[in-house]
Amino acid sequence: GANVVIGTPGRVMDLIRRKSLHLEALKIAVLDEADEMLNMGFKEGFLWGGATAANQVEGGIFEDGRGLANVDLMPHGSDRYAIGTGEKWIDRIDDHYFPSHQAVDFYHHYKEDIALMGEMGFKTFRLSIAWTRIFPLGDELEPNEKGLLFYENIFKECKKYGIEPLVTINHFDCPMHLIHKFGGWRNREMIDCFVKLAKVLFERYNGLVKYWLTFNEINMILHFPFVAAGLRFKEGENKTQAMITCAHHELVASALVTKLAHEINPENMVGCMLAAGSYYPETCNPEDYWKSICDDRESYMFIDVQSRGYYPNYALKWIEKRNAEIPFAENDVNILKENTVDFISFSYYSSRVSSANPDKGKQTESNIFASVVNPYLDTSDWGWQIDPLGLRITMNEIYDRYQKPLFIVENGLGAKDKIEEDGSIQDDYRIDYLKKHIQAMKDAVDEDGVDLMGYTTWGCIDLISNGTGEMEKRYGFIYIDRDNDGHGTFKRIKKKSFDWYKKVIATNGEDLDN
Repeated sequence: GANVVIGTPGRVMDLIRRKSLHLEALKIAVLDEADEMLNMGFKEGFLWGGATAANQVEGGIFEDGRGLANVDLMPHGSDRYAIGTGEKWIDRIDDHYFPSHQAVDFYHHYKEDIALMGEMGFKTFRLSIAWTRIFPLGDELEPNEKGLLFYENIFKECKKYGIEPLVTINHFDCPMHLIHKFGGWRNREMIDCFVKLAKVLFERYNGLVKYWLTFNEINMILHFPFVAAGLRFKEGENKTQAMITCAHHELVASALVTKLAHEINPENMVGCMLAAGSYYPETCNPEDYWKSICDDRESYMFIDVQSRGYYPNYALKWIEKRNAEIPFAENDVNILKENTVDFISFSYYSSRVSSANPDKGKQTESNIFASVVNPYLDTSDWGWQIDPLGLRITMNEIYDRYQKPLFIVENGLGAKDKIEEDGSIQDDYRIDYLKKHIQAMKDAVDEDGVDLMGYTTWGCIDLISNGTGEMEKRYGFIYIDRDNDGHGTFKRIKKKSFDWYKKVIATNGEDLDN
C-alpha cells in the first residue's frame, strides 16, 4: 500500500530533499518527529534565563574609558519622558539625578550576580553591550581594550555555569558624540559606525557568544525616539520623516550585521526584537476592530522588514500618508531582502486596547504604550495591566505572521518589594504573575504548536526602570539594596521567587507550583 508520512510539512520536505535517504529511513525519521511532537512541554535545551540592559544595571559610566551615551542623559523625575521622546534635551549631567550612572553596580558585581544566576540554573543570560565601552566616541579607529575585556570576562563567567549569553548589540544606546556629530540615526553615517562595532564584537567573542539581537524594541523609535535612535527633533520638522529615516538606517544596519554574523561564524543566530502586545478592539464596532489592526501593524512594521526582507504595502502607505518617504540608497533593497533574521524575539508585559474614539475612555497609566483601559484585567502597582492569556495570543499572532522561531526575551512584573523582619522578601505576587504567563506560554507551545526557543524574565536582578528611572520598581529574583535617591549598600538578597524560578528551570517548566 501507499506509504503514509507524518510530520510537519517543513520537516517532511527537508527529508525528501535529501535524496540519499531511503524511503524506510524517511518513514522512521518522520515518525520519530511525530512522536516528539506528541510529547508535551518545552523542548530539550529550552533556554530559560533572565534579561538586563547595560544602561540599567552596569553603572561605572566613566570607568575604564567609557564614553557618554544618550541613556546617560535620562534623568529621574519629571523631565525624563520629554527627553526620551526627543522633545526636550539636556547635555549636562550636573543638574539632574541620573540613577543609571551607578545603577546596581553590575560593573563590579558581575561575578556575584552570574553566580546567583548559575545557582538558579540559568541556561541563558540576556545582556547588552554599552557601545561607549567599546568605542567611547563611536567613531574611533580602534576599540577600547578595557571595554572589550570587561564583556569577555562576563561571557567566560557565564560559561563557567553553563550559561549561554544572549547579547543585544544595541539596547537603547547611542554615543553622544555621534548624536552631536551626525544627529543620531537620522544620518546614514551611523550605519558604518554600527557595523564596525558589530564586527569587533563578532570577531572578539567568536566561540563565546552564539545568540545575538541587533536592536532592542526597534518599534520604540516611534514612541521614545531619543532613547531608541538618539533622535532630537528640530523645530518645525516632519517628525514622522525623522523617525522613518532613523528606522530605515537601523534596518539596513541590522541586515548588514546579520550578514556579517553569518559570514564570521555560520553557527551564529541573529534575531530582531520588538515591544509586543496584541491590540484588542474596545468593542465589536468594526471601527474599533479596524483600529486594532492598524495599531498592530504599526508595531510590526519594522519587524516585517527584518523578518521578510521588504517593506509591506501597508507600511509604504502609512509612511506616504504622513508626507514622509523611505531614504533608500543604492542596494538597500537587496541588502534587506538577502539578510533576514533567524528568529523573532520580543518583550511582553501586557496586551493593549484600541478604540476609534480613545478620548472617551480612561487611559492606562505609566506606560509608554498607553492604551484604553481593559476593564477585564488587573493592574500592577504602576498601572500596567496584567494579561497572561494575552501572551499566548501575542505568541500565536507573531508566529502565524512570520513562521520563524520565537524567543520571549522580556516578561516580568515591576512591583514594590518589602524586606520582612526576618530578612526575607515574600514576593508571591511576582511568582503568581510569572506562573500564569509561563503557563500561557506553555499552552501556546503545547496546544498551538508555536516554536519557542527560550524565555528570559525581565530584570532577573533588580535594575533601573527604563520608563520611569526608578529603582523601587523592582523586577528581579534578586533584591538589591538601593533606593530611588541613590542610597544603599548594593547588597544582593534572594527573594522567594529565586527558589521558585530555580525549580521551574530544573523541571523545564513542568512544576509551576508556589
